[in-house]
Amino acid sequence: MATGGSAATVDSADIVRLILQFCKENSLFRTLQCLQEESRVSLNAVDSLDALLSDINKGHWDSVLQAVSYLSLPANILQDLYSQVVLELAELREVDTAHHLLRETAPMNSLKQANPERYLRIEALIKKNHFDANEAYEGLSKEKIRGHLAQNVSKHVQVAAPSRLLALVGQVQLSALAGLTPQRSKGLRGLVYRSLRLEAEQCPTMIARRVKFGEKSHPECVTFSPDGQFCVSGSVDGFVEVWDHQTGTLRKDLQYQDEGSFMMHEKAVIAVAFNKDSELLASGSQDGQVKVWRVATGQCVRRYEKAHNEGVTCVTWSKDSTQLLTGSFDFTARVHGIKSGKTLKEFRGHKSYVNSAAYSKDGSKVITASSDSHVIVFDSKTTEILNTLTPPPPAHCSSIMDYAVNSAIVAPKIAGYSEQEDLIFVCTRTNTILLMNLAGQVLKSFCSGKRDKGDFVAMTISPKGEWLHAVAEDNTLYCFSVASGGLEQTLKVAEKEVIGLAHHPSRNVIAGFAGDGTMVFMRA
Repeated sequence: MATGGSAATVDSADIVRLILQFCKENSLFRTLQCLQEESRVSLNAVDSLDALLSDINKGHWDSVLQAVSYLSLPANILQDLYSQVVLELAELREVDTAHHLLRETAPMNSLKQANPERYLRIEALIKKNHFDANEAYEGLSKEKIRGHLAQNVSKHVQVAAPSRLLALVGQVQLSALAGLTPQRSKGLRGLVYRSLRLEAEQCPTMIARRVKFGEKSHPECVTFSPDGQFCVSGSVDGFVEVWDHQTGTLRKDLQYQDEGSFMMHEKAVIAVAFNKDSELLASGSQDGQVKVWRVATGQCVRRYEKAHNEGVTCVTWSKDSTQLLTGSFDFTARVHGIKSGKTLKEFRGHKSYVNSAAYSKDGSKVITASSDSHVIVFDSKTTEILNTLTPPPPAHCSSIMDYAVNSAIVAPKIAGYSEQEDLIFVCTRTNTILLMNLAGQVLKSFCSGKRDKGDFVAMTISPKGEWLHAVAEDNTLYCFSVASGGLEQTLKVAEKEVIGLAHHPSRNVIAGFAGDGTMVFMRA
């Protein structure tokens, strides 16, 4: 830059640091990391050193790992930091997440090369059924280790508070950086969850865990929390229980379960669903009651004594977690306000049980499936019927008979189809599942190939929509490639009466539950 006949030069590394700071302030972390790697220039600065050190001392590892992802720290400090995170995850019994960090992150891979004995020790601690904190932390408290880590990190980090110059640069809106801002999510599990979603989706090939309920009990519904932390079952005896899908045991790190207390209804629990933050759980029972629980404490925070006149068959949350959508044996679907505790809307039109109810992707429609052989598309605001779909039966079935629609699931984005168009997988009590649009057009079909006991009972979709998994009357899981429509894998789930399925939000794990009192976790 020339000024009054003299020239001032700016070091190219400083220009790169300016761009890195812009990326950091605008949460363009992937761009920041790539630029650091390519230029070999490191920003090595945070907005607030006090905040970073506080996060380390308090074990807020989601924020810490996000911060260090764009810092250049010595290898030994990164190894110590990641080792502590892995051990604390193991203590929380988040074993899969701990294994993922151990095996898939650069600091732990470098530890494996530099100090294989320490790496194998950490791996062995993760694999143990019981976590011994004294052994894992070598007699030190977590607080002391965190404090030592904070002290070491502080020696290598500078402070670069947001500046007016960078605010002005931000107004330019660099088009080359547009669209790269990653989705934010809460918690350490959310941070790892984003990377786990990039894993290739696969069919389950084995039953990894089998849970046997009491002699007079069986699960009627199962769901996973969106963050993958919890698996919850609702049982015919009214219990709502939280499970560790990795071990097939009850979560004893929840104090109320450890003390023998449980979330409960007086009648059979036949529907459960988490809100998007995985903090609240809604459960519906056979007597028409709905309860909302805070899972961390087991506290009931909202109760709808008569959400429906008969049993609640399904429950789902609105995107903003302010409302609950439920379906029922009373032929209706209803919307209930979380804040008001009142029923706000009712969707009528079916002539038999409403087996599933879901919002469209943008929340403008409610899509219900019923035993009356129809799927109805409602306007979610006015409750007006926009369209009634009658899924056509397979060619070998009589066209004059009615076939119950077990469920209609809104499809995630599917390659080859418009992302703007709502598509639904429709499971009827036949041997064929259909992919349809809301105009009623059949786009693809998936058939078990069996006429005897080949009719489908329930289905679930993999998180990225690559696989359709369905269980039939023969108690076998059928795995279809959504792209080709072909049957790729089968797996026996239980000996009799499989009721339903639930897919983990980020892993190749499917829960199946049956009337014989079993719940199984199937894995790839």
